[in-house]
Amino acid sequence: MHIDDFGMGYSSLSVLHQLPIDALKVDRSFVGRMNGAGDDAEIVQTIVTLAHNLGLDVVAEGVEREEHLARLRRLGCDYAQGFLFSEPLDAGGARRLLSSYRRW
Repeated sequence: MHIDDFGMGYSSLSVLHQLPIDALKVDRSFVGRMNGAGDDAEIVQTIVTLAHNLGLDVVAEGVEREEHLARLRRLGCDYAQGFLFSEPLDAGGARRLLSSYRRW
């Protein structure tokens, strides 16, 4: 189970101890504002550190630029999703995309 849009809306730290979760998903608004000094990279780093200290994975949402992906890697983010990788797909499109990455 993942907590979506962590750090936004109604998510709170108390939820981390109440639910059997595997990962926190960093909201796309934080990822999109990682542009330099004084940006939201500090918030993303804090979420990554918190998640890892609790034994959870981290998924960054809304990754659209290579520089964001590179920065997320440096911050220790485990997974990323967004238009950089693919536009939204139906089930058939997702199967085709995944099968194209199979190694025989």
